[in-house]
Amino acid sequence: MYGWIFRHLPGPTWFKVVESLVLLAAVVCALFVWAFPWAQTTFDLGGAGVG
Repeated sequence: MYGWIFRHLPGPTWFKVVESLVLLAAVVCALFVWAFPWAQTTFDLGGAGVG
């Protein structure tokens, strides 16, 4: 899958690496902004206490 994405990105190899890093950063940012907070409220995560 990653090879397919890398082959379909435009430009020379060095630019494909930059584009891949930008895409990875965008995915990680989207996870932290939307996916992880949704999962925490939906599945009641974060209650790690001894009691």
